[in-house]
Amino acid sequence: MIPVILCGGVGTKMWPLSSPRMPKQFLPLIHGKSLFEINWEMLRQRYQPEEIFLQTNSEQAKIALDLVPEIVERNVFIEPESRNQGPATGLIAAMLQKQGVGEELFFLVQVDDVRTPTQAVFDTMDMAEEIGRATGKYITGGFAPDRIVGGVDYLLKGKFIKEANGAKVYEVADYIDRNDEAKIAKYLNSGKLLLHTNHTTMTPNNLMALIKKYEPDWWEHLNNIAKGKDVNKEFPLIPKGTLEQITVKLHKKGESIVIEHPFKWTDFGTWESLEQFYKKNDISPSNGGVSEIYSKGNFCLSESNKKIAIIGFDNVIVIEGKDGILVCKKDLSGKVGEVV
Repeated sequence: MIPVILCGGVGTKMWPLSSPRMPKQFLPLIHGKSLFEINWEMLRQRYQPEEIFLQTNSEQAKIALDLVPEIVERNVFIEPESRNQGPATGLIAAMLQKQGVGEELFFLVQVDDVRTPTQAVFDTMDMAEEIGRATGKYITGGFAPDRIVGGVDYLLKGKFIKEANGAKVYEVADYIDRNDEAKIAKYLNSGKLLLHTNHTTMTPNNLMALIKKYEPDWWEHLNNIAKGKDVNKEFPLIPKGTLEQITVKLHKKGESIVIEHPFKWTDFGTWESLEQFYKKNDISPSNGGVSEIYSKGNFCLSESNKKIAIIGFDNVIVIEGKDGILVCKKDLSGKVGEVV
């Protein structure tokens, strides 16, 4: 199994601390460590540096190498420009083919998520490897939500396949788009609904075959890269697209597998999600102190350790950083990217 950390995006929803020059995955948000460092250290409990791969852009690669000098540079795949997650995942497959490991399964680790406990992650990876070798199918991950979470897609569990160490394997019965709130609500307490957490697992050869079938315009240039042509010339020619352009077809046809994973998964997409993680883990946000009058339920963080005073506001997020100050209602924190 080849673990690949996918590290992209600038995290505009976590402005003003997250920016193109220092995206959220490199900010020391959790006990002085970044999401990138946390995910790297998790994988290092099982893998050596030369066994871990990273895909990102050139600027973020520099930051990653500064934070973690033991990264093996030949294992860093550089996206010349952003073409969205679909072509990015395809580039992983093409670059692994180029390195001669097209028949080895890879496991995608998205950098802006935290997974605990680590052993449960490894149990899931072991299950994904076993099922991947046995079926050759596209494998992804999910967990049963206790509430509707915005900004993510959902899967419905189909036929049960097997279970080991808490990792339960099912055929995928259906895919539910994040915007189909009525359908999500319908299945919320059915025992069938899974929040989709990705964790793509497949061999590079099999993924490239799917890309050739469903997105031939991507495949043409990715195949050229796999055969040794210049990634800086070929990759920018690929149309932008999402991985769902392929995987939704598989989900709808019952040609994919989902592992209901036993580990806890937290996606750091908004300031509200960070606050919830802090609460669950008894972490205090850094600031110079907060004074509140006639106020409650607020989340305040100051990059320069300034004192923050709030009078007469409830459930508000206040973030002070070098690039500006954010004040917003918690339930609107997903809109922050729209004003940056």
